[in-house]
Amino acid sequence: MVLHGGAGLDPVYLGDLAGLSAGYQLIVVQLRGVGRSPLPADPLDGSYWRQARDLELLREHLGLELLTIVAHSAGTRLALAYAAQYPVGPMVLITPPSAYVVDVPSDVDILLDKRKDEPGFAAALKTKAQGPDVNAGDDAFNEWHRAGAMVGYAAWTEVEQEHSRIGKFSLQAALNYFSVDPPEDFPDRLRKVQSPVLVIAGADDCTTGVSQVVALSMLFPRGGIALIDRCGHFPWVERPKEFREAVDAFLGAGFPPEVADRDRPEHH
Repeated sequence: MVLHGGAGLDPVYLGDLAGLSAGYQLIVVQLRGVGRSPLPADPLDGSYWRQARDLELLREHLGLELLTIVAHSAGTRLALAYAAQYPVGPMVLITPPSAYVVDVPSDVDILLDKRKDEPGFAAALKTKAQGPDVNAGDDAFNEWHRAGAMVGYAAWTEVEQEHSRIGKFSLQAALNYFSVDPPEDFPDRLRKVQSPVLVIAGADDCTTGVSQVVALSMLFPRGGIALIDRCGHFPWVERPKEFREAVDAFLGAGFPPEVADRDRPEHH
């Protein structure tokens, strides 16, 4: 089960996850208000917390015993919401925003400082920091995302630039997604998840940083971290070989000791 991020971004930007679809049947969900999925009558039903129920109903409909979940960015919020409410199978969490779950300092400023002199980076960061005008509609929301897209990648070659133009955001879906806060015991619920969890982090991810993503992986009894060098927020685009090596090892052999026992540095 593949959960897209954004929030509110059409999952077409995921592509085939660096060829992952060749070895696995991927069920790519279009979350409420995205793609062909309509917005809910009650905006709160579009929150990541409540959409966990949608995943459970889909699991029942497909006759699956447990869901194996691969989620990116904001989609990891839904994956975690599901794991906190229902039994779940193995999970791959790709560059998950984690500040709302863990209580460790962010190292985003350190990573941003390393790139401050790159041509165009300061302008992209300024746009991103200003935030979107949520009253201006979808077109303006998409323009804001595109203008700040450089910050999300470790490099800004034609490959990254082309990828940043794929897919369209739904502003209302994004607003709905964050309309319900998780319960106060959310982190404690995650500590009880017994399924194997692989967290994939980009060593140069200026969106999430590294320290909090590593801390998230350590919440889970069977959690592990795969830290990919020279990589930002989109590992399957920026470092497809390394991304596939980590995911294939995890999904193909359960939870390999070399991932589980890997050192987990606090800062990079």
